[in-house]
Parts: sequence; structure tokens; C-alpha cells
Amino acid sequence: TNVMADWDLSVTVEELGSEAPALSISVTSDLHIGGVILKLVEKTQIKRDWSDHALWWEQKQQWLLRTSWTLEKCEIHADASLVFMPQHKPLRLGLPNGATVRLQACFSGPVFRTLLGICRILNIRHPEELSLLRPLEEKKKKKERDALDEVYDLTEVPLASGTRYNYQYCVYVPHVCLTSPLKSPLPHHGNPRSYRWLDSSRSLLQQGVQENGRLWLRFKYSTFYNLEPLYDAVRLAQLYEQARWAVLLEDVDCTEEEMMLFGALQYHISKRSLSEPQTVTSNAAMDDLETALLSLEVKLDGDSNTTLCSMKPTGFDLCRTSRPKRLTLKGYKQYWFKFQDTGISYFKSKEESVGEPIQQIHLKGCEVAPDVNVAGQKFLIRLLIPAPEGMTEVYLRCENEEQYAHWMAACRLASTGRSLADSSFQSEIQSIRSFLAMQKTHGNSSVPAADDAINPHSLVSPRYQKKYKAKQLTQRILEAYQNVAQLSWNDALLRFLQIWQALPDFGLSYVVVRFKGSRKDEVLGIAPNRLIRIDLGVGDVVRTWRYNNMRQWNVNWDIRQVAIEFDGNVNIAFSCVTADCKIVHEFIGGYIFMSTRTKEQGDALNQELFHKLTGGHEAL
Repeated sequence: TNVMADWDLSVTVEELGSEAPALSISVTSDLHIGGVILKLVEKTQIKRDWSDHALWWEQKQQWLLRTSWTLEKCEIHADASLVFMPQHKPLRLGLPNGATVRLQACFSGPVFRTLLGICRILNIRHPEELSLLRPLEEKKKKKERDALDEVYDLTEVPLASGTRYNYQYCVYVPHVCLTSPLKSPLPHHGNPRSYRWLDSSRSLLQQGVQENGRLWLRFKYSTFYNLEPLYDAVRLAQLYEQARWAVLLEDVDCTEEEMMLFGALQYHISKRSLSEPQTVTSNAAMDDLETALLSLEVKLDGDSNTTLCSMKPTGFDLCRTSRPKRLTLKGYKQYWFKFQDTGISYFKSKEESVGEPIQQIHLKGCEVAPDVNVAGQKFLIRLLIPAPEGMTEVYLRCENEEQYAHWMAACRLASTGRSLADSSFQSEIQSIRSFLAMQKTHGNSSVPAADDAINPHSLVSPRYQKKYKAKQLTQRILEAYQNVAQLSWNDALLRFLQIWQALPDFGLSYVVVRFKGSRKDEVLGIAPNRLIRIDLGVGDVVRTWRYNNMRQWNVNWDIRQVAIEFDGNVNIAFSCVTADCKIVHEFIGGYIFMSTRTKEQGDALNQELFHKLTGGHEAL
């Protein structure tokens, strides 16, 4: 019989302290990892619960979690340096509202699983929308930086059996640190730069994060599912903070009117947060259906026995363009429009509207966005219409609020495949009217005096701080404030998020890429439902591709190139300049995963599907 030779394996045991020498144990190559751990524990002679400990292979930067595998199968020889340490360790986490929490996080599982544990402790639902990223290095010395941080220590929050966290312990979290707003900007409140997201398929330790390391928790995917004030106090407060800083630091473009409304809402929310305890969410918010359905799209399905309503054909200015909002729009032409079923037809004039239209535009599956300035009497409807080679962008210009409310409501319904006969048509018009009413100013006569010191410069972005004196800003913000002064804390928060989500640039993450066959760098914008190609020279959107037209996407990990095939034999390929292609791969897979969520699932999460769509090498 073959007797395997004994050899010595050297293992550092963290528990013995950093000064202690490595332990040497005698093993054979057919000993499994579980057996190695057993020998180690006996040798330390320490009586404690070792169930959270595991072996880390330093040279290979990998965990040895398969305890039934033998040393031979793991390819471990006498020259291996192993460390025996806990899988859960403290991590310092910066939240969007500027609070830092210290909590026990899993350093051995994929970051996605670690994130689920963190969100359970913090009581944040739908953790799949968030992720962890590396902080920007601040210029301050370490001592000063640590002194600035008030750290809320949650490391004592008990873990339930094994590695599963228990919901009932969420009460340990000091609520104030999770829902209170940040008073002054921190250097890191800008849009999370794409290249700093951690890889969600690999563990913290594999990505160089050490015990007590600093990371940030941020919303990564801009699709916020089923926001319910009743259950989502922490989620809403943190999302609001992230949105607020995106607006204040000009990571997302908005008009002057929108900025004043954002300012007024912030002023109102901070006033309300002093007078209203946010821990108890008001039930009025639940009764108010419009608020509970955060996004502006109406989610009511049509009643079959509703009366038909019709819309008058009308004269419209039409502009067909592919430029983003921040570039000027020229070249409007007047046409006569008719709305039919779920599409619009347009004609040269009213007289010709009995014949064949110049074109019919089918709105099902298109995107509808407002571009409105009530004070300036600008009422545009922006339509992004799917086309085989990308998206066509069309602007409809309405003459007044009433026309805008009707056409906007009709376009919204049509985009989801519903006609004007749908029972929700009238409620949609009403919702748009109330949205417009909020942007109106009531003239200077009735502006209230600021009852408490209002610091207007903390409520608007630098552009408007430079443009107006504090007194002028205060006046403008208080005018907008009258439209929101009646809202509860919850409703104001939801309204802020609603307007933020309606901005044309909302939810875009940017990566510098080089398309196959091109000699220059371009920008790829990754949105919740589409990819956009932007020419760096002029800032134009050159092309748009939607995920729902995507047949497949592949990453060639050797040459680090992403290749995507769309319907109609449209193929694109690009390599990434500023970020790893794994980040782009994860964004696309992540957004496709977000679109698979259904009400029936509730809070259940299909982790396996997420890993399949985002995992790359590891998923295979």
C-alpha cells in the first residue's frame, strides 16, 4: 500500500496576535481542508467558537472554503502561506448622508452577498440596487480625517446562527444616523465614478479591502423598485441624500426652475425633519396613491367597460433631433398632429389630415420625458422612439399647459401600450396638472418672510450661487416653496425624487471607451434601459441602443472587449479606457436583472440569476 509522505504546512492564526509565529502542522496531501482546520484548532489550545473561521491562501489571494477538498486538489504544497482568520470582520462604511457606520461584514463571500448582509443590518430593502465602492482619497492627514468622522458602531449587532443576519435586530441601528440629512458637502458626494465600484462577484479580501477598511455604500442602479414610505424610511432618506448631492454638485443637468424647486423642497424637508419624527412614517402617504407610486407613470390598468374619450387633433411644432438637452434645439417645423390608438400621425396641415400622413410614430415601448419651464411658457415633450439602428429623438412643443397635460398623458399611456380609452387617462392628466402647478410662482406679493434663517447658497448648485445674490436666491426659493409648503416629510422626499428621476440625464453612468475600428476615445453612457454613444468632441449623442433589443452580449476577457448583438443584425464592440470591462458587463447584466423583478416575488431575490448575468468568469 502507498503511504503518503507527511510534510509540514505553515499557517498563521490571526487569533494569536500579529507578533505570534506561524503554527506548523504535519499533514499529508490527501488531508482535506476540514482536517487541516481541525489540527490547527487543536494546536492553538484555545477554547472558543471557531465556526466563522476559514483559511485564506495569501499567495493566490483566495479563500479555501470547500472543506471537503484535499490539499492536493487545491494544489497546496509546503511553500504555501495560509492564514486562519474570521470570515466576518469590522468594516467602516460611509453612507450617502455622510454618516459613517462600523459593522461586521463578510470578507469571504462575493461582495453581492456581503451587501445583502449590510443592508439587513441597516434595514434597507432591495439591496440589489446598491453596491460598494472605494472612497476618493481625501487630501487630509489620516489623523484629521478620523477625527472628523463620528462613527456609529454597529459591530455588536448580533448575527443570527451561521452567517444569516436577523431582521429583528435592525432596531439597534441609531435611527438618527440613518435618516438625518447631511448639513455641509463632503468631497465625496459627487456621482460615484464608474471605475471605483467593487466587483460584486469577488470577495472584499480578494479586492484588497482590509479589516476596518473604509468603503462607501451608494445606490448603483437607478431603478428604485417599489418605494414604500411605510417600510423604506432608511432607504428613502439615503436615496434622497444621494439625489440631493447629485443635483447640488451638478452631476445631473437641470433647468433654473427645477433648481429653485429642488432648493425649496430641501428647505422644506429640513424644516419638516425638525418638526416631524421620521421614524414613524405617516399613513397619509400610503393613502395618497400618487405619492406611493413614486414614479410619474401611472400603474393603473384599464377597466374594460370604460367610456371612450377622444383628443382633438392639434397643431404642433415638431423638432426631430438626436442632441441631448444641454445643447440648443433649433429647427422647429409646424405640423398637424392626430392621436390614434397608441400612436401619432402627422401631416403638413389641417387640410391634409384627411389623407395619408407624412409619418406615423408608434409610441409603444418609447420613452416619454418632460422638458418644461412654466415661467418661460416652454412645454416640450421629449420622445425617444425605438428604431432598428438605435433611437430617434423627437420633441413635441405644446402651446399651453392644458394641451401639454393632455398630450403628455396620452403619450405616457401609449408608451405602455394603452389607448386613450384607458380608465387612468383622466387621473394621469390630473397628476401632470398638479406637477405643473408646483412649478408656478405666485407673484411676489404673498411670499412669506423667512421665519428662520434660510441659507440659499446651501440649497442650489455653484452655478446659481455665482449667478444670484443671496437675497435674490432666497426670494426665488421662497416663491417655489409656497407650492410645496403643505407636503409632509415623506411626500416632499418622494416629490424631490420624482422630479430628479424625470431629468433627461437621470441615471446615466459614463465610461470612456474605444469602439472597434475607431481611432478616438468616445463616451459610453449606461442608463437603466439603454446604452448611448456620445461623441466627446461635440457632446452629441451619436447613437442609442436599448437593452430590450439586445440579443446577447459577450466579453472577451483576454483582449478585454465587450461585444453586443442587437436585433436586425446590429453589432457593436468596444474596449474600455477608464474602467475595467467587468464594470460595464456588470452594469448591463445588473440592469437586465432589475427589469426581471416582479410584484409576485416580493422581497425575494434571485441571487443565482444576478450572478449569472453579472458574474463574468466566476459565473462560468
